[in-house]
Amino acid sequence: MTRAREMDWVLFGSVVALLAFGFVICYSAGSVVGGLRGKGEWYFIGRQATYALAGVPLLLFLPRLDFRLLNRPAWAFLLMGGITIAVFAGILLDPSAHRWIRLGSIQAQPSEFAKPALIIFCAYFIAKRMKAINDRHTVLPASIAVGVLGGAVAFGDLGTAVVLVITAVLLFFVAGLKWRYIWIAVAIACLGLVLAIAWKPYRLFRVIGFVDPNLKMIRTIHPEWADNYEAQNRLKGRDASYQVTQSVVAVGAGGLTGAGLMEGKQKLLYLPEAHTDFIYAVIGEELGFVGAMFTLGLFLLITWRGIRIFLRTDDLFGKYLALGITVLIVFQALMNISVVLGIAPTKGIPLPMISYGGSSLLSSMICFGLLLSVSERTS
Repeated sequence: MTRAREMDWVLFGSVVALLAFGFVICYSAGSVVGGLRGKGEWYFIGRQATYALAGVPLLLFLPRLDFRLLNRPAWAFLLMGGITIAVFAGILLDPSAHRWIRLGSIQAQPSEFAKPALIIFCAYFIAKRMKAINDRHTVLPASIAVGVLGGAVAFGDLGTAVVLVITAVLLFFVAGLKWRYIWIAVAIACLGLVLAIAWKPYRLFRVIGFVDPNLKMIRTIHPEWADNYEAQNRLKGRDASYQVTQSVVAVGAGGLTGAGLMEGKQKLLYLPEAHTDFIYAVIGEELGFVGAMFTLGLFLLITWRGIRIFLRTDDLFGKYLALGITVLIVFQALMNISVVLGIAPTKGIPLPMISYGGSSLLSSMICFGLLLSVSERTS
């Protein structure tokens, strides 16, 4: 096996910068939210630090581990199967959100760990079946595995399910999957997306609030839906587009350089989930356009290094492991930012390495550790 080369310091530095920057912004947003909710200003950042202490050893150890050790059916299928079972367990054990597994004060979100598991599975499958990528014995089992995991995740976390499925489809497309299979996959995924949105009213209301906020089109097509939508909004005291509206206000208020760290006003419970899904709005308000572009720039650096690793790696498993991690992290970040800027409907999806959330942080650090492992063994 090829010995590890020198650390990719550009990639490693970008990841560390995201982690450190995330701590600063998470404290700025979380301290206010924690104080207003009676948990104390250090509650959220303290919990985030606990998960980071568990994740940093992974970020340092995984680059030393030869990624090719994972290119085995035991790892690919056991991880994929185990995470799928854990996701179903979360659905059963969490009757409200259908996404958490709780053991006392410890809670985990299996759908977050589905990300590295799915990428390892897809990379193994593609490397193993590259010469027969369009054979039905390749397409069918891969589709079933991805579909079952994506469907289970969509039960409680539609945004993550979208990220997982699109990442898998893109990996197989790059590997040479024919267009007819791509279109079939897209059609099935779109059907599943429609069913998932229609199944939970709050998802449907979010889409309506994004596409037709004034209900002109909906009232023309189906007046009863429009009345039901308005009734639900009255019960909640806000409409489905409230989060995005407050988010856009926050970003717009930041201007070029922002109001200053800790000086944002929208996080004072005007902007729901300011420390999690909408933390990019806090960046925009407090650090302005400069801070927002700094954050985006770090993800662009990661994109560049990830694609570079993909192009320079000879090992097929390593190539698609690197591409999968890069696509997943960057696509998730772009989805989050799109929601914050009002470009896409509201979805509960965190900004990698920055949003508060232990499972998301650990999952991202595992992914980056694996990406660094491939990088260190690239010729």
